[in-house]
Amino acid sequence: MHFRSATHAAVVLAFTALAEAAPTTTVKASANAGSPSSDVYPPSGTVVNSSLFPPESIVGFPGPTPTGVEPNAIQTAPSYPYNEDQAGSFPLIAPQPHGNDEQSKFDITRYWGNLSPWYSLRSADYGLPDASPLAPEGCEVTQMLLLYRHGARYPTSGAGPSTFAQKVANATKTGNLTFSGELSFLGDWTYKLGAELLTPFGRSQNFLLGVEYRQLYGHLLNNFTASGKLPVFRTQSQDRMVKTAENFAAGFFGVPEYMSEVNIEILVETPGLNNSGAPYEVCLNSNVASKGSIGSTVANKFAVNAFNSTIARLQSHAKGINFTSTDAIAMLQLCSYETNALGYSAFCDLFSEEDFLNYEYYYDLSFYYNNGPGSPVAAAQGKGYLDEYIARFTGSYPSANSALNETFDNSSTYFPLTQSIYADATHEVVVLDTLTAFNLTALFAGPPLSPTGNRRDNSFVASRLVSFATHFTTQVLECKNKSPSKQMRFIV
Repeated sequence: MHFRSATHAAVVLAFTALAEAAPTTTVKASANAGSPSSDVYPPSGTVVNSSLFPPESIVGFPGPTPTGVEPNAIQTAPSYPYNEDQAGSFPLIAPQPHGNDEQSKFDITRYWGNLSPWYSLRSADYGLPDASPLAPEGCEVTQMLLLYRHGARYPTSGAGPSTFAQKVANATKTGNLTFSGELSFLGDWTYKLGAELLTPFGRSQNFLLGVEYRQLYGHLLNNFTASGKLPVFRTQSQDRMVKTAENFAAGFFGVPEYMSEVNIEILVETPGLNNSGAPYEVCLNSNVASKGSIGSTVANKFAVNAFNSTIARLQSHAKGINFTSTDAIAMLQLCSYETNALGYSAFCDLFSEEDFLNYEYYYDLSFYYNNGPGSPVAAAQGKGYLDEYIARFTGSYPSANSALNETFDNSSTYFPLTQSIYADATHEVVVLDTLTAFNLTALFAGPPLSPTGNRRDNSFVASRLVSFATHFTTQVLECKNKSPSKQMRFIV
């Protein structure tokens, strides 16, 4: 019996050795590898036929429609609805990093910097273990001011992912481009991402944020009912920003109710026009690399040596193309963007846990020195929203400021001072500029980030603050046992 068992083990080992020694299949890149591809919907020339498919107002028979009270969960719930698990990124599929087994609990989506889906933070992580977003005993939330980012989007025009795709497409022209092993999928991979627009997942993020805030702060709508006025919510003129505000409003008010229950103010975002939601358009220093892009320079230098072993591994599976640190970042970005846009990306499987940690730190450096306390222009750019916040809190119009649009900000129509709910949609860089201007030092505690590697001695992490659909909330409270009774709290 012992002899047969040993023989059996030897046979198994022999088969294992043969399997490991099997040659890796090499795939020649197809002629369209790396080329862009896209779909178009709705079909050209089609419209909804409301005469054949009439709306509710025409069909009638709506049934009973009595309303209940507005929710006030921020005041009445025993706990806060934290967004802490992977349900927050449903229905995206994010695999484990290269080299990790299926039992690993490493969530790669939390290491994508500004491309991460938003997730809740615990105040204990910032030295405030006893703090809670729920209203303190004896206090009543009387006003809520929200600054929030758009949800997941396609890459900006000409960004790293499309540049990498073009590099692959150019390499196919030589006829010598081949891939093997874990890169075999690149043989017929095409670039399937658009540019700038919200993805379906991004739309859902803003919609669900609206739902959450109606649950938490819906009772504040009673003030609008009492005054006989509709709220004014603001956004920027870029397509994704308009859709962001509309999706948030749809979640907050419902569909189609949002179309008649809120005024959405669209501020033009273009160079030369003052706009607190896009202050970089009038800040000349923001467009000077030595002042406004320090973080980009520092991050790129860090990346040069951060992915050497992974680049070498990937290069062993590719002939006819040479990979660089720029390509490593682009492929990591493709992991993020394809997952957010298409639900899954084969690029994610290529990178190790250490790679994702370095990828996050790449973004930490970029944002800390571009839009955080390491930037000489960030606080100045965030001052516009800070001034608007003070104006809303004190009930007096803001003084002139290069980041403000005086025409709108001195108008009771476009900049009302008596609202109990404010919701402003913007970009992640403006959210971080604003946090810097507010000087919320707990978010940046520690020495400046090291350009050479993560010493983990600073509390700043980009994915925590500038993720897709990130939001910065100010609560104004009336506390009968405090002096002054009017208090404020910041929730990030």
